[in-house]
Amino acid sequence: MPTLDDILENVGEFDRFQKQTFFVLCLLSAAFTPVYVGVVFFGFIPEHRCFSPGVAELSQRCGWSLEEQLNLTVPEWSSHGGSFGSRCRRYEVDWNKTGVSCTDPIGSLVGNQSTVPLGPCQDGWVYDSPGTSLVTEFNLVCEDSWKLDLFQSSVNAGFFIGSINIGYIADRFGRKVCLLYTILANVVCGILLVFVPTYLWIVILRFLQGLVSKGCWTAGYILVTEVVGPKYRRTVGILYQMAFSIGLLVFDAIAYAIPHWRWLQLTVTLPSCFFLLYYWCLPESPRWLISQGKNDKAMKIVNDIAKRNRKKMPSHFEDIKFEEEDGGKQSPSLIDLVRTPQMRKNTLILMYNWFTSSVLYQGLIMHMGVAAENMYLDFLYSALVEFPAAFIIIVTIDRVGRRYPWAAANLVAGAACLVTAMIPEDIHWLKVIAACIGRLGITMAFEMVCFVNTELYPTYIRNLGVMVCSSLCDVGGVIVPFIVYRLVEIWHDLPLIVFTVLGLFAGGLVLLLPETKGRVLPETVEDVENFHRQRDPKAKKIYLRVQTSAVAHD
Repeated sequence: MPTLDDILENVGEFDRFQKQTFFVLCLLSAAFTPVYVGVVFFGFIPEHRCFSPGVAELSQRCGWSLEEQLNLTVPEWSSHGGSFGSRCRRYEVDWNKTGVSCTDPIGSLVGNQSTVPLGPCQDGWVYDSPGTSLVTEFNLVCEDSWKLDLFQSSVNAGFFIGSINIGYIADRFGRKVCLLYTILANVVCGILLVFVPTYLWIVILRFLQGLVSKGCWTAGYILVTEVVGPKYRRTVGILYQMAFSIGLLVFDAIAYAIPHWRWLQLTVTLPSCFFLLYYWCLPESPRWLISQGKNDKAMKIVNDIAKRNRKKMPSHFEDIKFEEEDGGKQSPSLIDLVRTPQMRKNTLILMYNWFTSSVLYQGLIMHMGVAAENMYLDFLYSALVEFPAAFIIIVTIDRVGRRYPWAAANLVAGAACLVTAMIPEDIHWLKVIAACIGRLGITMAFEMVCFVNTELYPTYIRNLGVMVCSSLCDVGGVIVPFIVYRLVEIWHDLPLIVFTVLGLFAGGLVLLLPETKGRVLPETVEDVENFHRQRDPKAKKIYLRVQTSAVAHD
């Protein structure tokens, strides 16, 4: 009996209907960018120093340039910029006193500069930035700098909790329903972020936005891969992720044009309102409908696909019926992920690689935002390398395989981080090139772990395995802001050394996994344990009962 995939071969596997669906869902993928990496622009940390009453008036009276003012009135200031002392401490002197010298103001006030008491920035900070960010609005610097880490960690904590719950909603109530409700919730949270006046509410709304936004992106991924034929699923999945890379470029351009974080938040949120039109222009997944026994609705969508693709629907289809060919249905259990040696090895290596991919991907973006001479240009360069990453994956995975390109991607990412750390600051262009190579490597690794994960687990536990392993991605996202923003205070490139160790170790572990190129997906744990002697498992298919033409004519 023919399967649903057989019907798609007749009515179009990736024709006009699927291309339209793919395009509108790619817009959703691109719109996920501000949520995932928005901290680079929303939380931009400009050069800053303590505000000292009287300094501006003294500088004007003495005719100092800005550089002279900083050298004479800010502690530990150098030509290379500020340090912790210059950004978070000030001279405890009265700059409004009369008779302050213009050539040696500190000496005229206290006599010996080495004995000048230093104190905290009680009157706030001065920021060298034409725009605004969370940092400048809420003074998230010095003793409160950890609050920026919390801002980004909150959205990843939302990803972690939401991906499980939203996944259940998508399986229970349908891909389309899940998509629409999460879009609405994401828009509401995004707009409220623009108007709430306190840091606490911003963190709460950021968490709620994370709770729905990643599940929304995932529901779109599932839907687009379920309406195309099997020959196009992997390519469509990779291109759907590439749409996120296009979103990076658009977000960078908008952030450059709008350097004020609240207006930027509003600008990137309002277009998402149009995604509510998906109610009229997107179908429900026919595969999900069949799995729920809603065969008539599924056939109606299949007929609509044929009509939109201008193809003729094969005649005499009476019913769609889901049949199990396996002898018995196995219930998934968490213990199955580690019960046997090969399953245990696969699980631990995949969990570590999900964690590493998230830490390096988000970490390199955050570190670039801290280290950039021109934040917008450096962000642009690093985003552009994601396109050749997708191209390399498409070219190599069916020719070379999965394991070696994946391992090489991790190793390149780790080595590039080390090289970036070792290049002197005054050769910034070379640091940018090395960092972009690292970004290319980790982008490849991140995209490859997504689909290789599904190829290493048996059918009955595949969804659970992907959910458990990929949860480490969000754990990494919670930790990485603290790795980047805390370690740069010790040594600017110390986060890159951490990324080097993580990336090189991940590349070595990947080589311990079995190659899945050309292998049939495993059905049982025994298939996984004996991957080198893989048998053709019984396939689980969706069958269509065909009414034959041997019907008596009146």
